[in-house]
Amino acid sequence: MTDPRSALIAAASQFYQLGWMVGTSGNLSAKMPDGSFWVTASGKSKGQLQENDFVRVTVAGEVLDSGDANNRPSAETSIHQAIYSLYPEANACYHVHSVEANLVSSWVEGDSLALPPLEMVKGLGVWEENPQVTMPVFDNYLEVPRIAQEIRDRFSISAPQIPALLIRHHGVTVWANSPQTAQNYVEVAEYIFRYIVSARQKQ
Repeated sequence: MTDPRSALIAAASQFYQLGWMVGTSGNLSAKMPDGSFWVTASGKSKGQLQENDFVRVTVAGEVLDSGDANNRPSAETSIHQAIYSLYPEANACYHVHSVEANLVSSWVEGDSLALPPLEMVKGLGVWEENPQVTMPVFDNYLEVPRIAQEIRDRFSISAPQIPALLIRHHGVTVWANSPQTAQNYVEVAEYIFRYIVSARQKQ
């Protein structure tokens, strides 16, 4: 993979316009051939990203290139590290904050969200008729490494059915073999969340 930052900038701009990365929220990353990855720097507007608004780090957390002397890796870099260490085939990891994701997460009891058996679930890699699929749900903590550790612990024991997880009152995280596929996964997940919210409103 060549330098993925242009793809990350394009995705962030789209997500910003859709209201999924308002202010400086959310974070995107993509891997380089050596296994290190570029991740959005902390505190950057996702609608106005430039190439120097990223930090290159290793899966172990070592900063290889800060892009700018004032840059710090996203506060949620530990989640990206967890995903890349669990799934070496993943080349991109996207995390966004939408209203719908937060509403849906607030209705979940337990540690998983049962997805409706929609055709769109195929967009997350599940090719079944009337699929019975769940999305893992994790509690949110101010100390993000605690979330990352819970992801490592749970997924090391039981792999998720789909490459996506939901953090309660926070947002969705997806991972994929390419930035474009990760962007598709975010769009599909957010479609499903909007469907769940609409269906609940009509009850």
